[in-house]
This record gives sequence, C-alpha cells and structure tokens, in this order.
Amino acid sequence: MDNEKSSDTSEPDVPSDSLADVAPCLQVDEPPVHVVLYQPEIPQNTGNIGRTCVAVGAKLWLVRPLGFKIDEHSVRRAGVDYWHMLNLQLVDSIGEVQQALPQRKFWYFSRFARRSLWEAEIDLGDAIVFGRESAGLPEEILDLDSPQAIRIPTTEQVRSLNLSNTAAIAVYEVLRQHGRLG
Repeated sequence: MDNEKSSDTSEPDVPSDSLADVAPCLQVDEPPVHVVLYQPEIPQNTGNIGRTCVAVGAKLWLVRPLGFKIDEHSVRRAGVDYWHMLNLQLVDSIGEVQQALPQRKFWYFSRFARRSLWEAEIDLGDAIVFGRESAGLPEEILDLDSPQAIRIPTTEQVRSLNLSNTAAIAVYEVLRQHGRLG
C-alpha cells in the first residue's frame, strides 16, 4: 500500500473479511442500524457518515468499488481520528449485505421515492441504503414502487441533500422512532 501513487484514486486491495490493518471494528452485538453506502465517491461524505455511525454504534457497510482510498495513510491524512472505532465492513455487492442480514429489512433512499422517511417504520437493526453521490442507486437495486423506497422531503428548489446529511437524518430518525435518543 505504501508504494501506491498518491494520484491513484482507487481503493486498496483489502479482503472484505479482514480490515484489521485499516479499521479494527468495535465488536457491537446488535448495531441499532446498518448504514450501507453503495459505491460512494466522495471521501468526506463517507468520513462524516462514519463519524455518525461511531456516535450511535451503527455499522457501516461500503459496497465496492469506492471512489477513494481507505488505507491507514489516507485516513490519517484526512484527519479522521475516530476511524479505528468504526464498525466497518467492505463488500463487493449489495447482495453480500443482504446475505449477511437475512432477517433485516432494507430501506432504499432516493430523491425520487414516493414515500417519506417520516411514514416509514424502520426497525432497530434494519439497513438503510444510499447510492452514489452522482447517480444514486441503480435500477437493479432500487424499486421506486416498493414501500421500502423512501426519501427525505425537500422543497422543489433543492435537487437533493448532501449524502452525509441524508444519512445522519435517517440514522437519527431510526433512533428517535425507538426512543434511543438522549
């Protein structure tokens, strides 16, 4: 990893089941929510979402490919001093997350969804899934007619909210619904 060029934006070759050298996971028996980022592109968003996950004990799943590196040097350079506390898992597909969480519902966020987050009853331990910053979730993952496709309402003047803001709103709404704030 140390011999990679700094201009290379690809992620390191890290096995999906072993992140000890990148982000040793806290052993959380039951995360209150699983946050899934499908092919995230902007490291600052992922860093902010990671901070939110650490703050509430949520697990963060990153679906490859990533648009940035998460090796120790890159994380340290970004000033992410809590990354070692993050319950993190890298996977190659959304199917791997679904396979790992067979008893959980998956909630898919899209600005085009018909149902509002405020109408959804998300259970503790469910997965909330967010797409790429530039393109959202692909059609093969997102069914806009599904009751599990949800959005955060905004005015017509705003195309969408920032990914890290959306994830934070969603995470804290799950906790609010279950009296886990405070």
